[in-house]
Amino acid sequence: MSYGQQQGPQSQWDPWKSHSQQQPWGSSRDDGTPDWAALAEASETRNKRRRLLFIGGGALATIAIGSAVAMAVVSANGSDKGSEKPSSLPAGIPSASGTAAPSFAPTSAPPPLDPKDFVSSKNKDKAPIGPAILFPNTQLALGSAVYKKGASADTGNCASATKGTLPKILTANDCTRLMRVTYAEDGIAGTVGVALFDTAAQATKAKSQWDKKSVITSLSGKGVGAFCNSAICYTTANSYGRYAYFTVTGFTDGKDVTNKNTAVFTAGDGLAEYAFNQIRRRGEAQASAAANQ
Repeated sequence: MSYGQQQGPQSQWDPWKSHSQQQPWGSSRDDGTPDWAALAEASETRNKRRRLLFIGGGALATIAIGSAVAMAVVSANGSDKGSEKPSSLPAGIPSASGTAAPSFAPTSAPPPLDPKDFVSSKNKDKAPIGPAILFPNTQLALGSAVYKKGASADTGNCASATKGTLPKILTANDCTRLMRVTYAEDGIAGTVGVALFDTAAQATKAKSQWDKKSVITSLSGKGVGAFCNSAICYTTANSYGRYAYFTVTGFTDGKDVTNKNTAVFTAGDGLAEYAFNQIRRRGEAQASAAANQ
């Protein structure tokens, strides 16, 4: 080889092009400038082939994953439905079958105080009491009429404010106090009386011995004339705790009460309910105070 002779550039072989497309770098043009169009076409051909390879590989991976999932579903229960529990767990995951459920110490709130207990014995029933406390309402809605408060009375001699067989009943069961109040409206008047005993058993027994001849004496005054002194009137009796309560209701003009006089029955029943509610509220107030101590 002579040093004065220059060899031409070596051709570069592109494995992605066919033999007919291969050209020496120096032979692209007669003026020695590379054939840029040919080079761009070769680069594009290589990129397309790489994309085809990547797409084909992704499809194969997707098919493989889909097959694995299908095999897992079928093997779970021997059918196309997965079992409710896996037959086995992968290594390293503890089984829940041997884990005991968390236990907590049993707790319970104290039972609520019974309001009736506080009005069933004089040992618990310590709140102040009197006609004004037990019957504070100056008027009552009894049925469709509003009854206004009349006279009130309080005595430690229970027999003195009753008639018929009631004095004997109250005395035999050791009644300690009898409070009365009258409500009247439009010719109808009613008296409610509350008798106190030391125990609920005494009040219950007094109520059970009551009969139609056991009558509390009606209370007149403060704009209410005498009533139910000799006429037939409507009477009721009941008990709650250590309290027994009675009513007598009739006409202020002295007429007898008949089965047609429903307004009298409504007034008498309303007075009895009023007495019951007042005694119950008394127990509720004392129970609430005891619970907050």
